[in-house]
Amino acid sequence: MVDHLTPEQRRRCMQGNRSNGTQPERMLARELWRRGYRYRKNVRTVPGSPDICFKGRKVAVFVDGEFWHGRNWQQERQRIKSNRDFWYSKIERNMARDHRVNLRLRMMGWTVLRFWESEVRKHLSECADRVEEALRERQLQHLHRVYEYDTQFESLDVAAEDEIEYGE
Repeated sequence: MVDHLTPEQRRRCMQGNRSNGTQPERMLARELWRRGYRYRKNVRTVPGSPDICFKGRKVAVFVDGEFWHGRNWQQERQRIKSNRDFWYSKIERNMARDHRVNLRLRMMGWTVLRFWESEVRKHLSECADRVEEALRERQLQHLHRVYEYDTQFESLDVAAEDEIEYGE
């Protein structure tokens, strides 16, 4: 694919790409807000600074750009014609970082959801449904743990000490 822009035009175009607050992120956030879910955006205290974060329920949502995060990378990498070494390295580092963030969050007990920007644009409702389902699942897990804790001692007839006859 031939680049039809001059290097200066391409530079300005690339500078215009946002790292957060992209249109698909805002679309998904608005849909979740409309459904009554409250969240934080780009929480820096959570690994990877999720685009949408439900800290209490430990659900992290990322909306990834196809180019920057390497969607269909083996196929798409052939389309890069200029400055290949830089772009190959950059995108592959992004992909490796995404993988590390996913693993770290999961090891910390988080549910991680990743959507491609095009997926959010085309299927907003389905993406929001998946987030909603993850939130419900986390709520059920929490309630189950609370119930197990509350009921684990019910069947035990144990006193603090052995029965002692006083006055003997």
